[in-house]
Amino acid sequence: MAQILNYINVFRGLAILLIIMGHVMQIGEPSSLVHKINCEIVCGGTALFIFISGFLFQHLSYKFEYKNYLSKKWTNVIMPYLFTAIPGLLFCFCCPILYKNAFNGLNIFAQIPILLSIGRVHNVPTWFIPMIVIFFIFSWVFLKLEKKNILYKLLPLLLLLTIFIPRGSAEYQDTIGLSYAAKYWVFARYILMGFVHFLSLYVLGMYCSANKNMIDKFYDKRLFLWIGMLLTAVADIYFGWENFTISKTFLTLLVLGYLKHYDEFILSHKKTNAVLDFIAKYSFGIFFVHWYWLFIYNQIFHVQEVIPVGEHSIFYVLLLVIIRFFAVAALSILSLFLIKSLVKDGNSRKFIGV
Repeated sequence: MAQILNYINVFRGLAILLIIMGHVMQIGEPSSLVHKINCEIVCGGTALFIFISGFLFQHLSYKFEYKNYLSKKWTNVIMPYLFTAIPGLLFCFCCPILYKNAFNGLNIFAQIPILLSIGRVHNVPTWFIPMIVIFFIFSWVFLKLEKKNILYKLLPLLLLLTIFIPRGSAEYQDTIGLSYAAKYWVFARYILMGFVHFLSLYVLGMYCSANKNMIDKFYDKRLFLWIGMLLTAVADIYFGWENFTISKTFLTLLVLGYLKHYDEFILSHKKTNAVLDFIAKYSFGIFFVHWYWLFIYNQIFHVQEVIPVGEHSIFYVLLLVIIRFFAVAALSILSLFLIKSLVKDGNSRKFIGV
């Protein structure tokens, strides 16, 4: 039976906090230096989530059985995705312009399967779900290649794919004036490119799980990882690449190394570990609902998703996004806690992922 790894559990909680930051803490005018630096710091949390997915997949692969694996993913991933999609679908239908529904005007019953299959329109972060489904489908291939000692030899090539194949763009403005079919392809292509782009992180997560002693070396070589992260971050900012995955790969290895090194220290501080464990347990649910609370928050307080700096000092703007971060995180956890309390027999995981 696989041992529960506290440092990975804590890592999962920290990863969801970074993902929320990437959505609620963006500041500065587009293409400005402030915006580039800000995005480099808070964006790219998906890389951490993908790495953890690969790590846990390999860690639990000893009991892998394809049909059973897909069945569990349906119950623990797809079902809560479908249930938590309801508010987003209602927003798309009730306030399509305000909510930036790219498929507004199409028959509602035609929109539902379209929106659910791409994720990004009705609940922006959940483009991740159609992409991770591709990983689920090819799970047996990963394990077969691992057993044949081929998978990890492909890592250098996969990292090159990450560098040279960007995530691309799939924003509302990218679809203006296009046919519905062309709009759908914009979002579908984003999912496919995401799979190729993040494939290296998934396999890297599997590699670290299969070679857990390697994680200790990440801490020992942390200086080189810090240098690598800072250099790639500076390159992103200077050249305007907006490819945060490479710097976040260094960050992933750094955080993993630190968490494993200080695992006993964290465990010895029971209150701190309990808080981190609570966030980790709610992480998937937070992922599903936080975009709705961000949208509601922005409408109530009449603020933009990306808050410009021009009219106020940068410190004031930073204070605004920090407040928004804590508000969105708290509302997400509170709403999930209430739903979990109302659902009997411990079935809330099927509905909200918690």
